[in-house]
Amino acid sequence: MADQDFPLIFELSQESRTGFSLPDLDVPEMDAEDMIGSSFVRNKAADLPEVSELQIMRHYTALSKRNHGVDSGFYPLGSCTMKYNPKMNEDVARLTGFSHIHPYQASETVQGALHLLYDLQQSLVSITGMDTVTLQPAAGAHGEWTGLMMIRAYHEANGDYGRTKVIVPDSAHGTNPASATVAGFEAVTVKSDERGLVDLEDLRRVVDEQTAALMLTNPNTLGLFEEDIEEMAAVVHEAGGKLYYDGANLNAILGYARPGDMGFDVVHLNLHKTFTGPHGGGGPGSGPVGVSAELEPYLPKPILTKVNNQYQFDYDRPKSIGRVKPYYGNFGINVRAYTYIRTMGPEGLKKVSEYAVINANYMMRRLQEQYELPFDRHCKHEFILSGKRQKKMGVRTLDIAKRLLDFGYHPPTIYFPINVEEALMIEPTETESKETLDAFVEAMIQISNEAKDNPEIVQEAPHSTIVSRMDETQAARKPVLSYKKGETE
Repeated sequence: MADQDFPLIFELSQESRTGFSLPDLDVPEMDAEDMIGSSFVRNKAADLPEVSELQIMRHYTALSKRNHGVDSGFYPLGSCTMKYNPKMNEDVARLTGFSHIHPYQASETVQGALHLLYDLQQSLVSITGMDTVTLQPAAGAHGEWTGLMMIRAYHEANGDYGRTKVIVPDSAHGTNPASATVAGFEAVTVKSDERGLVDLEDLRRVVDEQTAALMLTNPNTLGLFEEDIEEMAAVVHEAGGKLYYDGANLNAILGYARPGDMGFDVVHLNLHKTFTGPHGGGGPGSGPVGVSAELEPYLPKPILTKVNNQYQFDYDRPKSIGRVKPYYGNFGINVRAYTYIRTMGPEGLKKVSEYAVINANYMMRRLQEQYELPFDRHCKHEFILSGKRQKKMGVRTLDIAKRLLDFGYHPPTIYFPINVEEALMIEPTETESKETLDAFVEAMIQISNEAKDNPEIVQEAPHSTIVSRMDETQAARKPVLSYKKGETE
């Protein structure tokens, strides 16, 4: 339903108002039916609003102010690293030499762009400790699938067709078991111990001759570093399996630890998380994959190489799993990531992790008196709270998240990981100031006090947003995705 002070653009429509003008036609007019066929030609004009340019500009500007993003407010979404995207990266990505080229150009005409991509690959090799990197995958989950397909190809090339299982921790990102399934594997769960880490005894129990790989991130999804990672790697490798690293949490260890040194065979990265590509809104993302030398022959083709100071694509890859994306990755996101890495340098990237970890531990310790802390130990870049105390007062974690909207904050991740009851997963990132962290902490403390003294205000939140609390079930089952003229709600 339209707001009284903000009518929908269709409701502003007045016949003969025009928001644009086109130049006179200076080419021969052609019949639409001759060009595209009669079945694709409209038999009546589209029902579009007739508004002035000023009206439409005000409409979309007003809509943009109602959206929440990293540039407009704090966005502590756990496990997603929603950090500030430096505008220098945007400026570089828009340089004519990068923005006005085309993937189908001959490689000799885009040597500068290929040079950038090659240097980015080498930088990611250095950062991850892997032997080779491809930039082809489009995003994180796509990188997961790509990595698993390479592991599958490796096992099959060795005649090991019985490796049909991928082990996934119970705290893993949901994409891990999903990617394993799509890649043709069976996902097998390994439990966490009382400290929130992979239970080594349970890992030994589930690893066998059918194990293709173990998928995990380190630090894990609870924000805790897997201290026994080398022993875990030994268990999996001794059984003939491979280790897959989900790079969603790399922001916690830049410059301090490398997946390759921990024993991982495959790594995917999220350039739109760790390396400040714009994140959200459906993309574009970028999910480069790094591999050890043993898996290098199976990388998706083509591979970007450097031969006699010339950059070119190598398609002669007989063991490759094949192309996984048209063109070679999402170029604009790769340019932004490269700019960020070169701007920060090795010491700057190390500071990223240092500040991210300090910020998370600072917030966690300030909030532990108000909310249950399931794992009372130093975290890395993110931490988990539980709303179990508030639930006993009739206030659920969902209510807490809705109430945070009234304070101008995007809620943290809730009800994930699923092995923590009433979970709140908070990641402040390194880019937020102490003042912002303190203000968020005070809001969380106020909500905790409201749960005790005035639970209704939390249960009925949000109160100050454009849209009030919706029926969650109906919103999921019967979403309203488009405006229908004449309907009021």
